[in-house]
Amino acid sequence: MKKGMVISEVREGSIAQELGLSKGDTILSINGIQPKDIIELSFIVQDENINLAVKKAPAIQDDGTILPGEMELFEIEKDEDEDLGIDFECAVFDGIKPCLNKCIFCFVDQQPKGLRESLYVKDDDWRTSYLQGTYITGTNLKEEDWGRIEALRLSPLYVSIHTTNPDLRVKMLNNKRASEILKILDRFKKANIEIHGQIVLCPEINDGKELKNTLEDLKKYKKILKSLAIVPVGVSKYRKGDLLKPLTVENANNIIDMLDEFNLSLKKHIAMASDEIFLTAGREIPDKKYYGDFVQIEDGVGAIRLLEDSFQRCKKKLKKRLSKKKKVSLLTGSIAAEIFNRFKKEINTENLEFEVIEVKNEFFGDKISVAGLITGSDILKTLDGRNFQHIIIPSVMLKEGTDEFLDGITVSFIKETLLQNGMKPNIHIIKDCYNFDEILTILNEN
Repeated sequence: MKKGMVISEVREGSIAQELGLSKGDTILSINGIQPKDIIELSFIVQDENINLAVKKAPAIQDDGTILPGEMELFEIEKDEDEDLGIDFECAVFDGIKPCLNKCIFCFVDQQPKGLRESLYVKDDDWRTSYLQGTYITGTNLKEEDWGRIEALRLSPLYVSIHTTNPDLRVKMLNNKRASEILKILDRFKKANIEIHGQIVLCPEINDGKELKNTLEDLKKYKKILKSLAIVPVGVSKYRKGDLLKPLTVENANNIIDMLDEFNLSLKKHIAMASDEIFLTAGREIPDKKYYGDFVQIEDGVGAIRLLEDSFQRCKKKLKKRLSKKKKVSLLTGSIAAEIFNRFKKEINTENLEFEVIEVKNEFFGDKISVAGLITGSDILKTLDGRNFQHIIIPSVMLKEGTDEFLDGITVSFIKETLLQNGMKPNIHIIKDCYNFDEILTILNEN
């Protein structure tokens, strides 16, 4: 991942816009300091007087000639705490702290070659954990890191626990320092640093008795443990060996029951099973009280509840009649397809047909069922030979801010391919796949 303070966006009406800064420019220093990350930057820019050193992005001339960017210096007077109005490509400027583990369940290692470079980045950086909610294992924390975390009381952090058994955690992470998990949690507790925990559940490895012991150990950290998500391991077809086994109905039911007992013993609701675990167990998705503030939504915990509740609110606003016939096709993974299919009877009317198309994940293998890991190539296979009027694609399938799928295929390319085959469908990208409002708008349009 690229180092440096590279600008990704300049906000409208900001100081940066008045200075003529733009996307692709690089800030070299602020008041002579090269901040390590957004955290350090936030303190520096509080000054009323700012000296900014900037290297402009290369300029492309009309004849195609590329001129190197020039250096510019700016002296800025502003109100204290006034923001410069700049967003950056990365929240960390000195390089992401890499993961030093070789986890037995690591999905990065289960990917084929040839995907975009960012997909192979193993992030184990406490700063992105604090800023963006990524998970850390704690195995690469140095005393300098601890010093900043404790001095600034940076909280909450997101921590991959997996197990509190030192020997088993070493085995699962393939790192000797993984045994220090209880020491790490003790230090967080002493510094009053709140955490959101995660356990990637690997059947016959850290479930059963091991999970029960882990939950027992975690009771000690009731004060700082704000949530705990249990998610099943994902296994792609590129995975070598047979160490990892799929979640069974028995596994899933045991996990849910164990977490209920854990929460009951604490007299507070902390631990939650992922949606996939409930579906595997054949149980109803809990009501919204189970998920609290939905803080583990990015881990697949509570997404189905949000979707179902959103649909119940929106269905009253569905138009009973449209002026002309309309067909809307939603593309999604197998887990979401099961849920959306429950809504079909209440959506379809005389002039409106709502179709849910399950995209089989041939790229990563049929054990991968989430929409976020669907590729453009699998979508093309799914669409081949069929006619469409309106196609809905959730943005969770795409690289943020682009129309690019994991395998590099773009929505634009898919649209071109369909046009070459004589189809002219409208392709809609919905931003929030847990909210039915965007879909409702598409369904109601005449």
